[in-house]
Amino acid sequence: MSNYRRNRVPGGTYFFTVNLLERHSQSRLLVNHIDVLREAVRVTKCDTPFHIDAWVVLPEHMHCIWTLPAGDVDYSGRWRAIKKHFSKAIPAFEYRSKVRLKRHERGIWQRRFWEQTVWDERDYANHFDYVHFNPVKHGWVTRVKDWPYSSFHRAVAQGIYPNDWMASDHVSSLHIGERDE
Repeated sequence: MSNYRRNRVPGGTYFFTVNLLERHSQSRLLVNHIDVLREAVRVTKCDTPFHIDAWVVLPEHMHCIWTLPAGDVDYSGRWRAIKKHFSKAIPAFEYRSKVRLKRHERGIWQRRFWEQTVWDERDYANHFDYVHFNPVKHGWVTRVKDWPYSSFHRAVAQGIYPNDWMASDHVSSLHIGERDE
């Protein structure tokens, strides 16, 4: 088993990118099954609490910022639980390689995810903006407020953003956290 080098700060705040295995333009798996994904997150949060600072779900990948409880570093276990719950709740439809069949794995998720420790308030603000701007960056909408699968709407209600924050002409101003595959 691979031992990926991960930064683990007890009680830390982390930015994540999580991708589907087949990340192509026709895949709408995550938004088509948004209720299943929300339930997977809810169940995981009940079992192993964490705070969701920001989250955006796109059709084939998602970004989020979590803050773990004091002394806790197990974000990998939480992602494993979310992916497992989601995968078990939707019908099998995907191609599975011999390796995945042998390991009893679905062919839905990339095995890895990307995490980045959030170090300070400026880093937090940059990642927070990046999460919410992502649907515009990828061309799903031209206004952030038009994407329904985002914590942006909660942030507007909390007075963090104005409802008309950012438009597609700002696309070059946010380059944080994501690694294109």
